[in-house]
Amino acid sequence: MVFIDYQNVHGWARRMFFPTGSNPAQGHIDPLRLAQLLAKRRNRQSVVEGVRVYRGRPNPQHQAGAAAANDRQTEAWRLSSLVTVIRRPLRYPFDYPATPATEKGIDVALAVDVVAMGIREEYDAAIVVSSDTDLMPAIETVYANKLGHIELATWAGAHRLRFPRTQLPYCHFVSEPEFRTIEDQTDYTLP
Repeated sequence: MVFIDYQNVHGWARRMFFPTGSNPAQGHIDPLRLAQLLAKRRNRQSVVEGVRVYRGRPNPQHQAGAAAANDRQTEAWRLSSLVTVIRRPLRYPFDYPATPATEKGIDVALAVDVVAMGIREEYDAAIVVSSDTDLMPAIETVYANKLGHIELATWAGAHRLRFPRTQLPYCHFVSEPEFRTIEDQTDYTLP
């Protein structure tokens, strides 16, 4: 099972593989192709049983175009029965757009699912794709309680999660050439 913190993955891809100021539509990935790449890289023969993508959803009243693009991208991902998309509404501050909207509850949703699904034995191995340190308590819980084998993934050169003073859990570093094989260049802003 692969758990993807999408905004984190997209943001780090933009920082690592694109020049500053590039179009925000760049840096997107196909979640299923990323999961399949990670499964192939594992030391043990593995089959992707599911891909869970966690991300915010813009409010159409504030960002009609972004909401429509987000919906089209989500529908494209859901064409595969292996992909589940978990979205939560973005939070808009009182002074929006001077202050941008933010995701709220996405990390918590991912953390709860990786632990709960481990308790229910819904995976043998989980790969969490993120560089967000807020996810460490969930990763530590799965590891310490042997709820399933847990690994991490991030872009080569990006911040990686790890237990203090160790190289654990194992982390897959996805290179730029590998990113280019899973990059989604579809323009979801077009109807």
